[in-house]
Amino acid sequence: MKLYVFLLVVLPPFGGRGLHAQNWFPFQPKNDFRAGEIGLANWLDAPAGKHGFVQMKADFLVFEDGTPVKFWGVNIGNEGCYPEKNEADSLANYWAKYGINAVRLHKFTWDEHKGDSSTVMNTGFWQRFDYFQQQLREKGIYSGWSHIYGHRVREADRKRLLNYDEIKNLKYPWAHLSGSTAALVNFAPDLQDLSIELTVNMLNHRNSLTNKRYADDPALSFIELQNEDNIFWSAIGESLKQAPTYRRLLCEQFAEFLKNKYQTDENLTKAWGQNNLPKGESITSKNVFPNPNHGLFGWEYETAAKEKRPMQTHILDKITFLYEKQTQFYTRFTKAVRATGYRGTIVGSCWQAGSGISHYYNLYADYQAGIIDRHNYFGGDVGHNLKPGKVNPQSMLAVAGSGLLSSGLQQVTDRPFALSEWINTLPNEWIAEGTPLMALYGMGLQGWDASYQFASNKAGFSKGLASDGWGGVYNADSPLHIGLYPALARLIYRHDIKEAEVISTRNVHVPSLADGKLGFQEKVSQQFDIKEFDGDISTKNLAVGRTVVAFNDEFKPTTKADLSKYHNEPAQTLTSTTNQLKWHYGKLPFVTLNTPASKAVIGFTDGKTQDFEECSVTVNTPFAVVLITALEKDKTLKTSRKWLITTVARARNTGMKYSDDGTQLLEKGNAPLLLEPVDFRLNIKRKGKAVLTILDHDGFATSQQQTIENQMISIDGSQTKTIYYTIDFEKQ
Repeated sequence: MKLYVFLLVVLPPFGGRGLHAQNWFPFQPKNDFRAGEIGLANWLDAPAGKHGFVQMKADFLVFEDGTPVKFWGVNIGNEGCYPEKNEADSLANYWAKYGINAVRLHKFTWDEHKGDSSTVMNTGFWQRFDYFQQQLREKGIYSGWSHIYGHRVREADRKRLLNYDEIKNLKYPWAHLSGSTAALVNFAPDLQDLSIELTVNMLNHRNSLTNKRYADDPALSFIELQNEDNIFWSAIGESLKQAPTYRRLLCEQFAEFLKNKYQTDENLTKAWGQNNLPKGESITSKNVFPNPNHGLFGWEYETAAKEKRPMQTHILDKITFLYEKQTQFYTRFTKAVRATGYRGTIVGSCWQAGSGISHYYNLYADYQAGIIDRHNYFGGDVGHNLKPGKVNPQSMLAVAGSGLLSSGLQQVTDRPFALSEWINTLPNEWIAEGTPLMALYGMGLQGWDASYQFASNKAGFSKGLASDGWGGVYNADSPLHIGLYPALARLIYRHDIKEAEVISTRNVHVPSLADGKLGFQEKVSQQFDIKEFDGDISTKNLAVGRTVVAFNDEFKPTTKADLSKYHNEPAQTLTSTTNQLKWHYGKLPFVTLNTPASKAVIGFTDGKTQDFEECSVTVNTPFAVVLITALEKDKTLKTSRKWLITTVARARNTGMKYSDDGTQLLEKGNAPLLLEPVDFRLNIKRKGKAVLTILDHDGFATSQQQTIENQMISIDGSQTKTIYYTIDFEKQ
């Protein structure tokens, strides 16, 4: 049938946020996990583990047989990590269809223990877990364990701990960490014993379906020693107030450190200054408190830099001591994991430690453990669940390399880099920008090795904008996230985007950290999960070329890139060194991608035509994502039989309302999810006729087709009511 198209009135992008519900359409897929036109199950290199264990080779991941790999994955948490058989089958089919080759299994050892033990999982858990792992393995989906997020103690641990009741009764602002070893585990050997024993027991478990111990299973891609924790974590101070036995242990350990360095209290007082040694604290009394709080250390670093003075000695001693305790824990834990025979990769943790010296000591501790892995979020101000309240109205596009991408300033020159938790969170309206920016700039230009969006909560797309069941804002099961994977996974696995050369290296002289010397300035801003990084090396570098950290035993100066060749300030553009990506920042920001196999337009293009060799694209919707890619593995847009076009803009629940200025969510609404239609014009520069086909919401071809005359077609999204199209060049 013929497809007739009409253009909508252009809406202003940063104001006038009325819903115009007569034009928006419900997104209602059947969650049919057959391939259709978009499926990627046959792109996954099944079964997982066929090439041996995942290894670190310099700054990238490679299997034992030499095959390189990038992981484009998602998280799933809690009981979702050991689902019943039907759900396990559905999850494996769902993820495979959308090109997900890895899953991070998150905080799944809080429950399902055997009896009163905290280190042995029960039979029911293993039956479901083993089956799920086998289903993923057969599809070519690798699993990583983020199994410990505060080890919850149980009665069988009582005699093993210095003070069981102190740990059991610990209260955190985050209820899920109460009664756990979080924070204190980083220096307390008795608490470390529990985490290590649990992990070793799990690695020694033999999967009844594969007859392999997990320690011998190369489908296990990584083991994370602990989630979002380190000895600098600010919450540790409140924990120590509730656990005086462990506070005393920490002070005794610090006293030993100080005695080795200063020998006497007289020397300590002289080095620190009397004002910095609280009354009654001394080496002799073994009660000098090291104030393990990155907020204090970051403040001292930033203040000293502003005042152009050295950091205070007592602060540096505390940071250095805490770093040493952290590395002792990771070394001990890693040794136990390796003793099981496990040959895959290891992550220390994925959390921050303020600005400056504590931040780089923490990064160096993770560096010694294995992969550099970080978390970041951008967007929402409302909280974990979608509810009326304050909204962050900003777009990451306005500042080049900012937001989620700014985490890349922690990439280290000779380690793989992963962002294992991230998402643009609700109720920010521009959340569709995050996933393509991660794919294009993170996994592409910056050469990151693994991405795990947080989180895929069940098999199939959610009915509303937030996750089904609990209304969480961390919802990857949305057309604005996983709905873009059929295009983005193709870009990543086909290596459409060239990895840039390193343009800037922040050289960290490790011995100088104890003296408070970095050689450059950097600031980390953090509000809970949301983090921003900036400094002498700005985030603009991430829009141009690779920007890394190098840890050195010999002093080397930091190298700063000359961006003038790539930065057109009057036009407010930053072009990548590979010339494939261009970031237009400012009031109406957008990004374009131009590779032989893929094109993309992301953001606020103001109806301006973007001209490429194989086509030109004019997007008339104020904010939109338009992805154009070759469907086949080994084809370009010049040679491909079919192109896949993916389009999204904003999304809202039915009845969802914002204030006129977009800074307040007034009503969260309900299912079904409504999508703003995307209107665009495509000029194809290949000769001959082609046929455009509208796909349904599951990516299957419909009967709605149009022959493209004179290489030009205009699409009215309010008429097509879809996010997927194909252009077929064989039906000429």
